[in-house]
Amino acid sequence: MATNQQRREAAKRKLERQLVRRAERAKRRKIVGAGVVGGVVLIVAGVVVWVVNSGGSSGDTAAASPPPSSSSAPPVPTLTNIPTQRTAMPARPKALPNPTSCTYAADAQSPTGAKKPTVPDGKNVSSTGTVNATFKSTAGDIPVTLDRALAPCTVQAFKSLIEQGFYTNTICHRLGVTDLQMLQCGDPNAKGNVDTDGQGGPGFTVPDEYFAGEKYGRGILAMANTGQPNTGGSQFFMVYGTAELPANYTIFGSISDEGLKVLDQIAKTGIGAVGQDGATGEPKNPVKFTAVTVAA
Repeated sequence: MATNQQRREAAKRKLERQLVRRAERAKRRKIVGAGVVGGVVLIVAGVVVWVVNSGGSSGDTAAASPPPSSSSAPPVPTLTNIPTQRTAMPARPKALPNPTSCTYAADAQSPTGAKKPTVPDGKNVSSTGTVNATFKSTAGDIPVTLDRALAPCTVQAFKSLIEQGFYTNTICHRLGVTDLQMLQCGDPNAKGNVDTDGQGGPGFTVPDEYFAGEKYGRGILAMANTGQPNTGGSQFFMVYGTAELPANYTIFGSISDEGLKVLDQIAKTGIGAVGQDGATGEPKNPVKFTAVTVAA
């Protein structure tokens, strides 16, 4: 008969294998990396507590209680306070050359589905001025301002995708309402399935343009990535509140006051199905872009 120690070790190994599988699935999803990291840390902490507390005396013969099923749904996070103060837009310590050049590498790992946009022209890209765009959504209009001085290559790609109709009829697949208060959009293949959304892209990558000292918070528009260098694509996130993230996500614009009101309402409506990180999930009321325009 197996001893308590043997049973605990076997259970621990089983949980470790489950964590590895979860982490591998998470890496394949194109999401804001900090959410996954936070979720894995919480899961690991739970494993430690469970292993420590599941012991008994050497005379015990009953098997230790099994760990929670990996398929059980985590509790739905609830909205914490939304800050009203905007986060200051960053400024580059040194202006970029104007014009500049951008390289958009092919990305076979990010499926485009039916949307197959043309790769943007990376020659003679302006690194000054702004571009105004509006995301018309089922939740309301979200006007944004793209800043070429911050991220000229990102703005060039984003504007090109808008003009090609790439974002029209796509949904926002990920909402955070606690420590990471943001709405993530831009997956052309998202169907409202929390387990599979977040993997699609435009078929090319956008180079990183973040720099030290960038802060994320209310009003910031930034690119999502896989956690690896230069893996931006079409997915982006709009921050309406708190977002304690490392400076690893390109900030390329800001959200208008009108747009923030729409995002606040989306956040107050809450999360439906919860993602694998246990902290973010699908918006309870689906958010779909019906049209996206760029001001002439």
